[in-house]
Amino acid sequence: MTSAVRVQLGEDGADAERVDQLTGYLRSELIDRGVAEVKALPAGPAPPGSRGFDVATVGGLLVTLGQSAEGLRSVVAAVREWLSRGGRVKRTVRLEIDGDVLELSEATLTDQDKLVDLFVSRHSAS
Repeated sequence: MTSAVRVQLGEDGADAERVDQLTGYLRSELIDRGVAEVKALPAGPAPPGSRGFDVATVGGLLVTLGQSAEGLRSVVAAVREWLSRGGRVKRTVRLEIDGDVLELSEATLTDQDKLVDLFVSRHSAS
């Protein structure tokens, strides 16, 4: 079982402040669901000569999972709920585990179910 998921959120027309706010909402939901750890996704190494502090990627979360597929399912369920609350505004979510990417945006609920099941099954080997 893979223990970390990179999550990247987006919303059409949203500025960095709005995306940061939305990311905070999703982070809170994940914590409420008992996900092991949720923190801002680091933007990468600091530029040469800069002071050492972590710069976060706007809209990015690094989610540490427990040792079961249920942890991943909980993350995906929270993400799908977040997508559905976008109303008429197009939202996108990109989930990545070890280079394997699942991107959800305007797929139908049936297609999302199939994609999610496939993604979870690939990352929940016993």
